[in-house]
Amino acid sequence: MSRIACATIIVSLLWAAVAAADEVPATGERERIVVVLSGGGARGAAHVGVLRLLDELCVPVDAVVGTSMGAVVGGLYAAGLEPDALEAVIRGIDWNDAFVDNPRRSQLTYRRKRDDDGFLVPFEVGVRDGSLRLPAGLVQAQKLALYLRENAIAVSTVDDFDDLPTPYRAVAADLYTGETVVMGTGDVVTAMQASMSAPGVFAPIERESRLLVDGGLAMNLPVEAARETFGKTRIIAVDVGFPLLPPEQLGSAVSIADQALSILITRETQRQREQLDSGDVYIKPELGLLASTAFDRTLEAIEIGYDTAQSQREALQALAASPAVCQARRDTRAARVAGPPKIPEFVRVETDADVSPRVIETRLGTQPGAPLSIEQLRDDLGRIYGLGLFERVGYQWVESDDGAGIVIDAQAKSWGPGYLRFGLGVEEDFEGSGNIVISARYLRTAINRLGAEWRNDATFGTRFAFESEFYQPLDFNLRYFVAPQLTLEQRNIDVFEGDDRIGRYRLSTGELGLFAGREISNWGEVRLGIFRGSVNARVKIGAPTLENIDVDTGGYRASFGFDTLDDTVLPTTGTRFETRLDFERAGLGAARNYEQLIGSWANFNTWGRYTLLLGADFTTTDDADDLVQAFTELGGFLNLSGLDTGAISGPHCFVGRAVLQRRLGESGGGVFDLPWYLGASLEAGNVWPTRDDVSANDLIMNGSIYARLDTLIGPMFLGTGFGENGETTVYLFLGAAITNTLR
Repeated sequence: MSRIACATIIVSLLWAAVAAADEVPATGERERIVVVLSGGGARGAAHVGVLRLLDELCVPVDAVVGTSMGAVVGGLYAAGLEPDALEAVIRGIDWNDAFVDNPRRSQLTYRRKRDDDGFLVPFEVGVRDGSLRLPAGLVQAQKLALYLRENAIAVSTVDDFDDLPTPYRAVAADLYTGETVVMGTGDVVTAMQASMSAPGVFAPIERESRLLVDGGLAMNLPVEAARETFGKTRIIAVDVGFPLLPPEQLGSAVSIADQALSILITRETQRQREQLDSGDVYIKPELGLLASTAFDRTLEAIEIGYDTAQSQREALQALAASPAVCQARRDTRAARVAGPPKIPEFVRVETDADVSPRVIETRLGTQPGAPLSIEQLRDDLGRIYGLGLFERVGYQWVESDDGAGIVIDAQAKSWGPGYLRFGLGVEEDFEGSGNIVISARYLRTAINRLGAEWRNDATFGTRFAFESEFYQPLDFNLRYFVAPQLTLEQRNIDVFEGDDRIGRYRLSTGELGLFAGREISNWGEVRLGIFRGSVNARVKIGAPTLENIDVDTGGYRASFGFDTLDDTVLPTTGTRFETRLDFERAGLGAARNYEQLIGSWANFNTWGRYTLLLGADFTTTDDADDLVQAFTELGGFLNLSGLDTGAISGPHCFVGRAVLQRRLGESGGGVFDLPWYLGASLEAGNVWPTRDDVSANDLIMNGSIYARLDTLIGPMFLGTGFGENGETTVYLFLGAAITNTLR
């Protein structure tokens, strides 16, 4: 063979080899490893343990596809968080708080704090366009979205999920069509949120003309989505799906419905498993019956995920890369993380609400040109959300022609701007003096650009009351306001001669008032105004000497309120103080001149399981000792507990109380846990017919012991009271009937 022929053959072979090499996909592409993470609520924390082992074994993760909680863990991993950082995030989240939309009470305006008086259940029915509407979910996931945003802020400007440190896809279901939606573009946090929006629990997410809900309804273990998106891959599928309940746990409609849904999800998951090849790895963490709501056990779930993945160690090691390649991939991931934003060049508000954006802007401490503080921004959004006008308040770091900055998006409630709330209270003394109290409120918000409101409250039971107030702020800061007000009330009032009850009046009052005031930060309010009204007292039972009363009222009123309590239902710290001073004047229509001062004070402190309440209520009048409308009643739970409700009354009143309450048992950490407590009180008080009769020597000593359970409709108390002369009472309270008792 000639040299030319040999050279020709060699060149031909080399050319064929090159051509063949061009026809074969690159090794990295052909052997691309995609991690598929299923949904499962709190069980999804096990994904973090699996990712931790993959990192230890140097298994390269080329992409991650997740559904529901798998989309959350996978999204944060794709955003650049390594397994240790993911675990720190899981450990750092207060999950009970994350699933409660309400901001911290310190972030509420004083007016919003008062909204819960008598309405301890936060659920509201919307009134919009003349029809009743319900929120799209029990939870709007306001706080959870902020948690996700804070931990993914380093990639907030990434629009294509292939450009994330690790390519990513989130799976959701289209509520309109039932189709599976695989999200690979847009805002990564919105994609995570949509994928985990369990219908009925979380509000759906509107995205690209689709209404998206939890992807578990369509593809809880998205193997098929991974194949279709990333082509020929090696898949590591992690299934933390819901287990089927044993027969003994199928005793309720809720458990049966849950089981039916689990069956459907399990069938679809099995179909996805059948698409796995022999070279793929399937991991099912041994979570047993760990509930999807058991977020208090997330750290346990992480370790179970890690330990279970160890059983597949040999198969995983077959997919591992060399330490050098592993480190190179980590470096590449780190390089693709833009890092947290530093100094915003602008802070812009976007809202579809009927109030001016300036109302929102006045609550922003985050300012352009200053270093961005996530803590400050979180507090800003809490105060904006605390206005009660918005379904969601979020933010994004954006880059535009104006530079880089923060866009705050405040979405108006889709079920407003009118809202109905209802309250229920039950009082029972087991001696025939029970009372059922029904409360209702209609609140119309955002009447104008300054955020005017019209509030109407009605209470039905032994006491009837109706109050209507038009509240008009005078500035965008919502500091100054005017408030015309109508109040109607009917109640029984007993009259005593010494210690003897001599009669009972049915007292009817009506009053018109015009007030102006100022809110003081978020903790207080002062009001000044004038009022005019009438009082009618009709004798229901009593001595012949009692006469019906018809008098006019009118005068000046000054009031002040102060509230720093950390919670409405179960305060553990803070103070609440309210006082009102009425100057009745004949020149403004009153039957005669007199003054009345009313006040209430409560202070809470907590040490470990113990909470101590110190409080007092008082009323005093000048020159009106014989006016029944000026009388205050004592008797009842924590108001001299040994006496029957309303057992004594008079124009001058004082009661002080010390209440010690202990939390019992350990919280399960679940969303529906009902905490319970034991408590005891010591009380001292009395009423006096005249100012000259007021004396500390006449104080009546009473006390009580009680058990408290915090239910979904408010606190329930079962207690017994005792007096200094051997009097005993038994009380049962539920809900709104006792809203003022422990404040």
